Amino acid sequence: MTTIFTKDARRAAVEAATGGKVTVLYDNLGLPSYMVVVPKFNIEDIMIGAGTGVHPAFIVNGVEKSELLIGQYQAKVVDGRALSLPGMDPTCSLNFDAALGYCAAKGAGWHLMTNAEWAAIALWCAKNGTLPNGNNDYGRDVALTHETGVRQDGIAPGTASGTARTLTGSGPAPWRHDGTVAGIADLNGNIWEWVGGMRLNGGEIQIIPDNDAASNTADQSATSTRWKAIAAADGSLVAPGTAASLKFDSVNAGTAGSVGAAQIDDVIDNSNAPGSGDDGYTYTIFDNLAADTGITVPNIMKQLLLAPAGSGFGDDKMWVRNYGERLPFRGGGWGSGVGAGLAALNFSDARSGASAGLGFRPAFVA
Repeated sequence: MTTIFTKDARRAAVEAATGGKVTVLYDNLGLPSYMVVVPKFNIEDIMIGAGTGVHPAFIVNGVEKSELLIGQYQAKVVDGRALSLPGMDPTCSLNFDAALGYCAAKGAGWHLMTNAEWAAIALWCAKNGTLPNGNNDYGRDVALTHETGVRQDGIAPGTASGTARTLTGSGPAPWRHDGTVAGIADLNGNIWEWVGGMRLNGGEIQIIPDNDAASNTADQSATSTRWKAIAAADGSLVAPGTAASLKFDSVNAGTAGSVGAAQIDDVIDNSNAPGSGDDGYTYTIFDNLAADTGITVPNIMKQLLLAPAGSGFGDDKMWVRNYGERLPFRGGGWGSGVGAGLAALNFSDARSGASAGLGFRPAFVA
């Protein structure tokens, strides 16, 4: 690949060991990252009844890309840059814009993993029967408790105390997206991951088209003109605030936590904005997410894993606050239990949110 700045023994060894599925990319400081090569595929290859043609993750600024390179590991910040390396305690407690910045600082092509990329990988896993297990029960998998990783706090897996992040890639092969050691690690649990290119704003679902957010010059600020809403009628992209655009609403009225299942709507009937000191939200199992009466969910929502498409993600959960600007994180955390997984989706935080269980992952597109 002409985008490799350094060709060395490390890269050659990694490619030889993985049959070319994993490579090593070097950033503008010469720092290495282990990256999984994801070849281009079509929507119909991974989904039925959700459209045809190249999945939007492989279209950046109108250009089809032959492959994506996704960080094999959750990010560790070194010298102001997001690295994808094994055996690290992943960097957490940073906000959305910081995650964007640590990826963009690496140079052209580098970016925060986008929601479109996450969706493509998740749907590929569902199609191929390789939805990964992971650290969703304090260092172990909640269903297969013999599957464990190495906790960074030194406490035994399964002990429900401490900060139970596991070292990147320290779990077994079933914790990788393809079930092999060459796969993307820790997509299920460990830490939630910020993803770029989509948000909620007052409950309205907004995206940056295709995978244009993979361009590290794409403006993802709160006031960016790149954000587009999705028309409920036909799934076309429209200006934010357009009437009858798609939104995540609550089925029930009120502001108390867990007020009722989230649903897809074209109006906000039940805002869960805080009242009387309450910070409201709603949640549902992702595969149970439904649309309000009279709304047919457009294909783009399924392609971006913002609506179920019969893919079978089990008990993976989603959480919504349909007021203010909310930036998404995905995958679940070390204590999410059965709610963690590739369809797990959380709109709880503003872009300023930060916690010990929230990190990110770098990606690259030439």
